[in-house]
Amino acid sequence: MSYVRIWVHAVFTTRDRYPYCSSEIRKKLFPHIRDNCRAKDIFLDSINGWSEHVHILLSLGREQNIANVMRLIKGESAHWLNRQGFFKGKFYWQDDYFAISVSESQVGAVHGYIERQEEHHKAVPFDREFLMLEKVVRGEAG
Repeated sequence: MSYVRIWVHAVFTTRDRYPYCSSEIRKKLFPHIRDNCRAKDIFLDSINGWSEHVHILLSLGREQNIANVMRLIKGESAHWLNRQGFFKGKFYWQDDYFAISVSESQVGAVHGYIERQEEHHKAVPFDREFLMLEKVVRGEAG
């Protein structure tokens, strides 16, 4: 029997980082993404975000890869948002995303960080947060 536990912290943004995701939209969008993940056997531990981006913590299954999982999450959620009629034009996520592996010992810390996104972004704008995430990737975070 295979055992796979690969934790990934992913962040994806709205096209051009436009602040489409109001508090009211996030209250509907995040449960929808959670339900969609459950239906597609994607183990989503945490989801939260701010007006122009979403953070997720997920564990990949043995036959999943990050590119396909992100395509499923982003594609279906953009389609759902467009069907809801929240926006005058068509909604798109940015093509790219940020994804980094998370060691088992850090899952709790990342989960907490994601859960506190609204509080976090009252003090830290997304551009500054993104620079911090880039430092993590380069191994420069302290």
